[in-house]
Amino acid sequence: MDKLSGLLAFVKAADLGSFVAAGRALELSASAIGKGVARLEQEMGVRLLQRSTRRIQLTEEGRLFHERCRRILEDLDDAQAMLSHVREAPRGRLRVSAPIVGHHFLLPVIPGFVALYPEVELDINFTDRTVDLIDESIDVAIRSGNLPDSRLVSRPLNPFRLMLCASPGYLARHGTPRVASDLERHATIRFRHPNSGKLLEWPMLRSAPDIEGRLRTVLACNNMEAVLGATLRGLGIACMPDFLAREMLAEGRLAGVLDKELAAGGEFKALWPSSRHLSPKVRVFVDHLCRHLSEQASDRSGAPVAAG
Repeated sequence: MDKLSGLLAFVKAADLGSFVAAGRALELSASAIGKGVARLEQEMGVRLLQRSTRRIQLTEEGRLFHERCRRILEDLDDAQAMLSHVREAPRGRLRVSAPIVGHHFLLPVIPGFVALYPEVELDINFTDRTVDLIDESIDVAIRSGNLPDSRLVSRPLNPFRLMLCASPGYLARHGTPRVASDLERHATIRFRHPNSGKLLEWPMLRSAPDIEGRLRTVLACNNMEAVLGATLRGLGIACMPDFLAREMLAEGRLAGVLDKELAAGGEFKALWPSSRHLSPKVRVFVDHLCRHLSEQASDRSGAPVAAG
C-alpha cells in the first residue's frame, strides 16, 4: 500500500502543481505528500518532480512515468466500479436502436429478458438509419456490416445468410433460374441503404461473380419489409436475410432461388459506447441477446430451405 500511496501522491501533486493542493485533495498534509513522492523517487532511482518555492514541475522522466501511473490508477478505479456494478440490480430505461427487420429476431427473445429483469424499461427504436450512439444517448445498437467508429465496442450476436427469393407465382410465369447467368432475364427487387444510397450487394454468385452489374431492377427501396412485400406480390427476385424469409418459405409463399450458388452471409453485432463503466442493464441485455440469438441461429442452420 505504501507504493500505491506514493503513486497517488505523485499523480495528484503533478496534476495540481502543488503539494499543498494535492494534500488538500487527498485529505493529507503537504508534508505527507512530499515524503510520499520522495520515497517513490528514491525507490525508482530518478527525480520525478522539480521543486521550487512557488510550484513543482514534472521532469522528463516524471512526465513519462506520470502517464503510466495515471492509467494504473484509472484501471484500479474501473475495477472497483466494476465490482460495484456487479452488486447492483439492473434497472432503469435502456435505449436500443435496431434495424427495422430486427423485430423478427429480437421480439422472440424480449419476453424472457423482461421476465428476468422487470426493473429494466426497454425503449427500442427500429430504424435503418445509422444512429450516433453518443450524440443520441443510445445505450445499445444492433447493426451489421462494417463498424468503423472507434468510440464504440462491439460483441457478435447471430450470423445470418443472405438468400435469393421469389414468389411461386412469379417463378411459374417467368421460370426458375438454374444458374446465375439466368438472372439476366429476370426482374429484380433491390434494397437501397438509407445512409449511403447504395444498393445492397447480392451474395457473390460463384459461377457469375460479375452478374450484379447486369441485373434488371424493377424496384429499389430503403425498407427491407417493403422488399419482402414486393417479392410476395410477384414483382421479381429479391435478396433478403434468411430470418426475414423463413416464415414465408415454410408456408410456401416464397421459394429460395440458386441457394447452392450463394457464398455470402453476415452477422449482427451489439454495439455500445466505449465508456469506462459498462452498466448492469447493458451487460445483462447483451448477454441475453448473445445467448438466445445464438440458439436461434443454430435452429435456422438445421431448417430445410426450399430452393430452386
